[in-house]
Amino acid sequence: MGLFDFFSREKKEDLNKGLEKTKESVFSKIARAVAGKSKVDDEVLDNLEEVLVTSDVGVETTLRIIERIEKRVANDKYVGTDELNNILKEEIAALLEENNTQDGDSFTIPETDGPYVIMVVGVNGVGKTTTIGKLANQFKKAGKKVYLGAADTFRAAAVEQLVIWGERVGIPVIRQKMGSDPASVAYDTLSSAKANGADVVIIDTAGRLHNKINLMNELTKIKQVMRKIVPDAPHEVLLVLDGSTGQNAFEQAKQFTKATEVTALAITKLDGTAKGGVVIGISDQFKIPVKYIGVGEGIDHLQVFRKREFVDSLFK
Repeated sequence: MGLFDFFSREKKEDLNKGLEKTKESVFSKIARAVAGKSKVDDEVLDNLEEVLVTSDVGVETTLRIIERIEKRVANDKYVGTDELNNILKEEIAALLEENNTQDGDSFTIPETDGPYVIMVVGVNGVGKTTTIGKLANQFKKAGKKVYLGAADTFRAAAVEQLVIWGERVGIPVIRQKMGSDPASVAYDTLSSAKANGADVVIIDTAGRLHNKINLMNELTKIKQVMRKIVPDAPHEVLLVLDGSTGQNAFEQAKQFTKATEVTALAITKLDGTAKGGVVIGISDQFKIPVKYIGVGEGIDHLQVFRKREFVDSLFK
């Protein structure tokens, strides 16, 4: 077994452990849904529908999964718990594959003229700054020179937390005084990063959603100012969502996708919740690639999201 095989196995173990609560919850509910049944009838399907909805898969996605299962068992209605788990696993995996979003294979970035710029958005408390720190660490481990921009200038705690992460992983953090113009911080960050030959720039933004118009205007201004330094910036707009909030994560995704063009998702805190099904629903409904998932508190517990591995782990 080679070095990379070991790390692959280690990542899978982290994923399995991170999804443990969701897995236990889903499997116990499925077992109850088919208890005493010798075939998949309307009652079983109704019970299964309830299992998926209460696991925060979402109503629309749940109905699509139930429809697919109905077609699968139309001819042979007998199925036990094991068979139903296998069918669910196959159909959920197929549903995610149909989104035509490619899995990432590592913490790599495309070639760009100048630094690759990631603008990170999301409400306060979802693990946004922690995700940025962990992401920066992964890029650095991949040999990239990284700069961070503390453009959430309305919360001292956000700036300080980002600075702590920068010190922890040995990455420069560009900051200004509290209340400064976030666009100005972004401008300074890109200027410094470009002058020093950085490969990746990650910009933290304010996590406010109380006024969508203000949020939209602020994010638009940040983009316009960054493009004075790097014409194609940002190359990625990463929305961070807290998986433990279940349906609230759906609502946040709706609001942010209306306020700005979101190109990728990171779903955090999956290890502390039984609501891991939210990853399936959000991936299916928004057709925006889930790029990263958080499966633990450790610095290496931010993983690249791989659809097949996620479903395999969920139904292992």
